[in-house]
Amino acid sequence: MKFADSQWFLRHFDLKRALARHLYKENANSNIMEEKEMENTKEMNTEETINTPATKPQSEETQDELSVLKAELAEQKDKFIRLYADFDNFKRRSSKERLEYMQTAGRDVIQSLLEVMDDCDRAEKQLQNSEDLKQIREGVMLVFNKLRNTLTSKGLKEMKSIGEEFNVDLHEAITEIPVADEKMKGKVVDEVEKGYTLNDKIIRFSKVVVGK
Repeated sequence: MKFADSQWFLRHFDLKRALARHLYKENANSNIMEEKEMENTKEMNTEETINTPATKPQSEETQDELSVLKAELAEQKDKFIRLYADFDNFKRRSSKERLEYMQTAGRDVIQSLLEVMDDCDRAEKQLQNSEDLKQIREGVMLVFNKLRNTLTSKGLKEMKSIGEEFNVDLHEAITEIPVADEKMKGKVVDEVEKGYTLNDKIIRFSKVVVGK
């Protein structure tokens, strides 16, 4: 080997060795930096773990929510059962009261007519034991007037029909008869059965004869 070649070889070898040392130092510095970054990251994670309050696992949270929903459902179910029981009791009580009312609806009227019945009994005895027609007539009229007054006090009113225009809402025509007076055509000329209202509501139509 020539001397010039040996010199070139030595310089080339020194360059490679210097480059290798430089790369080694860079790798060493890089490893140190990575180790420091990892330590800093661990410290930050440790601080976050300390500062962050402990949370329950998701399964426990689900169980808690389910328990709350079950409790609310049980409460609503209990309220519904109580409400249904109250309504059922109210319905039974209302049905019983309605039945009692229907059975005793006319009790007041019947009680008020008992006095008229007593007068009728007395009038019947008088008819059997007396021959005075005037006295008998007066007694009968008293009974009739008392009956009328009693029914009137309960809201019963007699409907006036004779001479009135025939009204299908008030009258029930039995028949029609010819009339000489033109003014009486289409009007009630006779009353077969009187009509009555109870508290201004018709309970029986007047059965009438209409002129034509």
